[in-house]
Amino acid sequence: MEFTGSRTIAAPRAAVWAALTDPSVLRQAIPGCTQMTGSVEEGFDAVVTQKVGPVKATFRGTVTLSDVVPGASYRIEGAGKGGVAGFARGGADVRLTDADGGVTLMEYAADGKVGGKLAQLGGRVVGGFARTMADRFFANLEELIEDARPPEGPR
Repeated sequence: MEFTGSRTIAAPRAAVWAALTDPSVLRQAIPGCTQMTGSVEEGFDAVVTQKVGPVKATFRGTVTLSDVVPGASYRIEGAGKGGVAGFARGGADVRLTDADGGVTLMEYAADGKVGGKLAQLGGRVVGGFARTMADRFFANLEELIEDARPPEGPR
């Protein structure tokens, strides 16, 4: 399954990039992520708990960043195993561009795959879940960045 999206974030590109490479921000942005350790350079070990249809599982896996162009783009990928629930893999190519008014346009093209019991739920359920997860990740990221931005004072 593949899908695309974009968000306009009320922050300069440097601030958005800093958030996209900050492990604590990534941990908070990934829906259901309870633990993340590691580094941008080496990758992260993560624990994510999610419910897909009737299947609830805790996935243990990795999150890596690749194809990094500092300040402009990267690919973020995650892969995890959820025991009898199966496995999930997904990623997104993320690109930042400056937009009018000092805001940043963040565009993404995401993809995902599942196997095991999760795959038995059917394409519509899994596809909808994958899209929802990506949308929630990028919405969470936008909120974290905008909430961290100091309010503008009088000029």
